[in-house]
Amino acid sequence: MAPEVSRAAAGPLTLAIDIGGSHLKAGVMTVSGEMASGPVRVKTPKPAKPEAVVTSLVALAGQLGSFDRISMGFPGVVRSDTILTAPNLGTPYWHGFRLGAAIATHLKKPVRVLNDASVQGLGVIKGRGLECVLTMGTGMGFALFQDGRIAPHFEMSQHPIKTDETYDQYLGEAALQSVGAKHWNKRLRKAIAILETVINYDTLYIGGGNAKLIELPLPSKVKTVSNAAGITGGVRLWDERMDHAFDEAPASFAA
Repeated sequence: MAPEVSRAAAGPLTLAIDIGGSHLKAGVMTVSGEMASGPVRVKTPKPAKPEAVVTSLVALAGQLGSFDRISMGFPGVVRSDTILTAPNLGTPYWHGFRLGAAIATHLKKPVRVLNDASVQGLGVIKGRGLECVLTMGTGMGFALFQDGRIAPHFEMSQHPIKTDETYDQYLGEAALQSVGAKHWNKRLRKAIAILETVINYDTLYIGGGNAKLIELPLPSKVKTVSNAAGITGGVRLWDERMDHAFDEAPASFAA
C-alpha cells in the first residue's frame, strides 16, 4: 500500500480503475501520478456480467479512501460512456450498458471511461509523433495516438490477422496457452511487422500482463512498458486534451 499523501499537495485525487478479463485493479492517484492509496485488485467475476463487475468495483473503491473523480479502462469499445463491445467479458452482457453512469450512481463522483489500452497508453506515451500501444493479456488491446491525441474507438484487435482469426484471438491468453510461449513470440513478431507496415508508427509500446513473456529481440522503436500504466494513465484521462474522446462528435485526431 502506498504511503499517505496530503490532500493539499495531491490536488484532485483520481480513482483509477483497470478492468481486465482476469482481474480488476484500482488505485488512487495524485495529479502528478503518484499513488496516494493502493493499488488493490480482485479477480474478475465469472461470468463477468455488468452488475457483478460494478459490485466488485464499488467494493474495491471502498478500500481506498477518498477521491474526487474516477477513470476507468474497459476491455472493449466505449463510446460516450456506452459499452459497444466486450470481447473477453461477453459482449451480449455489456452491449449498451452505461458503465460510467452506473459507477457514478454508486460512488457519487464524475466518471470517465475509455478503452483499457487507451488508458494504459496515456500512462506511457511521450506525446510526440505517431505512438501505438499494444496490451497483451486475456486479449490483445490496441490504441493509437498522434502527438498525444488519441484516435478513439479504434479497435484493431478485432481486425483479422488471418482469414479466420483476429489479432485478439491470435495473441490473447487462450492462444498463448494453446501454442506455447515460443510460438506465441513468433506470432508477436509477425504482428509487430504488420503494424509497422500498416501504421508506420514512430514508437510502439507493448504492455499488459503477458508482456513479461516476450523473448524476441525488439526493434529500436518497440518498447515494453509496465503493466501498472493501466492505473497510472487514469490521471491523464482528465487532461483537457482528452475532452474530444468523450464528446458526441465523430472520432478524430483534430483539435
